[in-house]
Amino acid sequence: MLKIDHLTKRFGGLAAVNDVSTVIEEGRINAIIGPNGAGKTTFFNLISCVHKPTSGTITFDGRDVTSLRTDQVARLGVARTFQTTTLFDRSTVLDNLIVGHRLRTHSGLWDVLRGSSRLREEERVCREKAREALDFVGLSRVAHRLAGDITQEERKRVAFALALSTDPRLMLLDEPAGGVNPEETEGLAELIRKIVRHGITVALIEHKMNMIMSLADKILVLSYGEKIAEGTPEEIRRNPAVIDAYLGSEHAEV
Repeated sequence: MLKIDHLTKRFGGLAAVNDVSTVIEEGRINAIIGPNGAGKTTFFNLISCVHKPTSGTITFDGRDVTSLRTDQVARLGVARTFQTTTLFDRSTVLDNLIVGHRLRTHSGLWDVLRGSSRLREEERVCREKAREALDFVGLSRVAHRLAGDITQEERKRVAFALALSTDPRLMLLDEPAGGVNPEETEGLAELIRKIVRHGITVALIEHKMNMIMSLADKILVLSYGEKIAEGTPEEIRRNPAVIDAYLGSEHAEV
């Protein structure tokens, strides 16, 4: 689905991502792991077109998207969540989600001034998509609560719902279980499995190794901006370079 060839991003003399090639496989859970400062978030920023690479190419479903804007690649079907879930805290959860499907609407200023039928229909569709996304992530009960009043775990689910409301084909999840307890982590892992069962490919960055090893189909390991390993959880768990750079002996297979 997403092919990355020799991707490099330099900030001055620092190579945050250095000559990384990989494939995000369709219909699977693809994980990116590595120590702090390994280049994981920069890698996500590159493939979601937040940053432009210094060199290399990114191909989505056969189309070169390297030079596209973030909104353009989002319209092609790439959605993104962030480490910190930022919402409009004084708006309801439902109103926060209505923003997501705006990506797919066409009404402009003239429609707003006229109160056109197209604007009204698109408003209806946006609300419907928002409700569907909330139901999918199990949060219909908080639809009319202020976003500032919900829990951290619920905010994580709202971030998933916001991404889902854009009608994505690929979701990039940056530390989706950050800041939640083990029981909530397992609930979010099951939600990720549900997303993939519904035909959406997932790539995620996460530091919780127990979650990753039980969830991912494929793992890419970065260290100092470079790819040091790639494979199944079993292969990664027993890779000496990964054990030395990141996992430590407690995650190694005996």
